[in-house]
Amino acid sequence: MFKRKLKLFFFGSLLLIFNCVSSCQKEENKNKHSQNNQNQGDQPNVILILADDMGWSDLGCYGSEVHTPNLDLLASEGIRFTNMYNTSKCFPSRASLLTGLYSQQIGYHKSYKQPMNNAITLGELFKKAGYTTMWSGKHHSSELPTKRGFDHYSGLFEGASNHFNPGKQRKGEGQPAQKRPDRPWVIDGEIIQPYTPSKDFYTTDAFTDYALEWLNQRPTDQPFFLYMSYTAPHDPLMAWPEDIQKYRGKYMEGYKKVRNARFKKQKALGLIASDYPLSQATFQNWDELSDVQKDQEDLKMAVYSAMIDRMDQNIGRLLSKLDEMKLRESTLILFLSDNGASSEVVNLEGGNGEIGSLGRWTSLGGDWANVSNVPLRLFKNFSHEGGIKTPLIVNWPNGIKEKNKIVDTPLHLIDLMPTFAAIINEDYPVEFNNQSIKPLDGINFLPILRGQKVKRGKPLFWQWQHGKAIRDGDWKLVAFKDNWTLYNLKLDPVEANDLSLSHPEKFLQLKNQYDAWSKQMGL
Repeated sequence: MFKRKLKLFFFGSLLLIFNCVSSCQKEENKNKHSQNNQNQGDQPNVILILADDMGWSDLGCYGSEVHTPNLDLLASEGIRFTNMYNTSKCFPSRASLLTGLYSQQIGYHKSYKQPMNNAITLGELFKKAGYTTMWSGKHHSSELPTKRGFDHYSGLFEGASNHFNPGKQRKGEGQPAQKRPDRPWVIDGEIIQPYTPSKDFYTTDAFTDYALEWLNQRPTDQPFFLYMSYTAPHDPLMAWPEDIQKYRGKYMEGYKKVRNARFKKQKALGLIASDYPLSQATFQNWDELSDVQKDQEDLKMAVYSAMIDRMDQNIGRLLSKLDEMKLRESTLILFLSDNGASSEVVNLEGGNGEIGSLGRWTSLGGDWANVSNVPLRLFKNFSHEGGIKTPLIVNWPNGIKEKNKIVDTPLHLIDLMPTFAAIINEDYPVEFNNQSIKPLDGINFLPILRGQKVKRGKPLFWQWQHGKAIRDGDWKLVAFKDNWTLYNLKLDPVEANDLSLSHPEKFLQLKNQYDAWSKQMGL
């Protein structure tokens, strides 16, 4: 009897232990599953927005009079960066943004007509992490994005085009102003050349239409990465008449008054310090212009502003879609520009349309570009601050600790790849598709979004045509056509006082570092 009771006790104990272990395992698996779901849910949707040839002061939240309420809202609820750098030129900037590498490392410092070898793209990174990947807008390359990690791509497969009609003349309209009429366009991966759209077409609106359609069709069980590569406000200056009308006459005050008003607003916003200097003006004397010239200059800037305004309206459409999908809080949004405002002027024969219309190719020019880049020196194509600095807005309701913050940490396009990799918890590979991948030089600035600080361990470098530069801490050595000058950006952010003679050791140190980097890049 005793033995029987002992057996029952023994088997009962085993059963109790088994049930306990089984229950614990189930609970552990449940917790793991919950943790996995939580990690998947922590992967934010990401929208990266890039403007084209837009100056540092051209947004309302960076000092402008241009109406940009949607970007201003993103800034007030996010972070604005005052020392974010690009490459001073469109296609090297876009290559650097896409790969996290200096354009020189993949051969995009000279030409875009080649593959991006020994690199992965952001599309491939996000795709590895289980994202739906979409790209709408401009692509300066020989490779279709759909072959480099993007599920969807539609847009201009070139550098610039007529904003109203990139193709052939349409019935009942004048001849569209074009450098050439066969600019390739892509619709969902299919190249169309030439592309002649309907009469209600405008690039900025069309790019957003593509994206909204994809968002409607996306798999709802996956996060998404959307790259919006707008061509505004790159020339030709063209905008809808109702947008132009908002700004017509606003710029009859002239270059100096508009520039000074922006500079004053930047200080009031806390974007720059109260004792921040203003770079030397390079525009002509407004009072020496004829009335006809003043009217044309006013119209040029009105169209330029209208293009930025329309881009902001379309960003508003994207934000409304996020609200509709209840994804606004979990979406990380970044906005920046590929280079500073452009002083380049394109002169085409013919073109008898009004400035701003499809029949006239008009460029902004150096006078207004000097205003657009206030308070910085020089323009696109230069490695001075006006050529290589971009506004950067980062907005992420679920991820940013302090709202409406201004950060002066020096950052570069090469920092986007490591930062995104950290945010989505995806390792940057050493090999991809049987190709070795070049290591990253950029830093992960996710800690900044969490209210912490980051520090660069290496200098930053630039080289585009005649422009060259290195920045190490507050020191910057910069050249145009091998005329090197040295500046302390903390004391002289507008590069006015050359310190080469007073600090020869620092000059030589930075020059040697630049030469070593240049040799490493094969320049």
